[in-house]
Amino acid sequence: MPPKKTTAKRKAASESPSDNEATQSASKKAKASKDSLEPAFAANGQPTNKVLPVNISFPPRIAGTVRLSTWNICSLASASKKGFKFYVEAEDPDVLVLTETKVNEVPVDPFLKSRFPHCTWAISSKKTYSGTAVLSKHKPLSVDTKLPGHPDPSSVKGRIVTVEFHGCYIVATYVTNAGQGLKTLKEKNTWNEHFTTYIRDLDKKKPVIWMGDLNVAPTAIDLANPKSNWNKTPGYTKDETEAFQNILNPPESAAGAGKFIDVWRQNHPEDKHYTYFSYRFNCRSKGLGWRLDMFVVSERLVEKVKMCEIRSEIYGASDHVPVVMEIESDIVTGN
Repeated sequence: MPPKKTTAKRKAASESPSDNEATQSASKKAKASKDSLEPAFAANGQPTNKVLPVNISFPPRIAGTVRLSTWNICSLASASKKGFKFYVEAEDPDVLVLTETKVNEVPVDPFLKSRFPHCTWAISSKKTYSGTAVLSKHKPLSVDTKLPGHPDPSSVKGRIVTVEFHGCYIVATYVTNAGQGLKTLKEKNTWNEHFTTYIRDLDKKKPVIWMGDLNVAPTAIDLANPKSNWNKTPGYTKDETEAFQNILNPPESAAGAGKFIDVWRQNHPEDKHYTYFSYRFNCRSKGLGWRLDMFVVSERLVEKVKMCEIRSEIYGASDHVPVVMEIESDIVTGN
């Protein structure tokens, strides 16, 4: 018998990364039937629904673990009108990372506050732009919203939150986008340079869980149309993919730097599943997406990870879907 599921009911019913939407060529049209009671699926195996399911349910967390969830919500205000809270109720994560919140001040939200007493909101200097939040049931030892060494602190505001727990750091990011026509690739490279130093320094103190919208498709199987996008579209350039790989597998010149693991990819080495589907060009129906939202952990934490999945059906409140991971609870709680 399958485990009992928790359920939340809804009241109502890719191309390039979310800072910029650039054109991709279409793949084979997914066979879908609007009248079907079962969800249609694209060729890559992911569902093609464009609104959240009426009934949202997930298996309970594995005993002895905490559940972490990351979701680019493409505006808290907008997502809240499209079923955001029904996902949160069903998932019931211990730590929820929200990216691209687009809030201008700390939200007064009784629903979130009642579930997550410890909230940190990093807010951009620009109105309704970027934004990253870490919402936790567990009290962190420390909190920071800066990227040390970055020459333009204002550009970092709203893009990073670091929370320290008993056995790890959680680093939540909405990573800088390389921009339409790669016009801000230089700024992205600056971010990557300083972030790489930062995450390696943290890893020398405690293991790290890096989660959020990382704004990079690491390899050719992490986006639907790699050939047409290579070195042309933000998120899939030589500079960006190499910077990411250098975090996972530091070069010999980075003496003493620890390795990191892209958890979902390690567990699903061949799957072409994505976390972002542009609202344009019917990308969701066609299965044209990018895998931009991830969990990357210090290599020594991998054996403590018990599950990592893309919540592929949770589409419609945002153009991204959530990703979840369960890890042994002592890493966060100390118990």
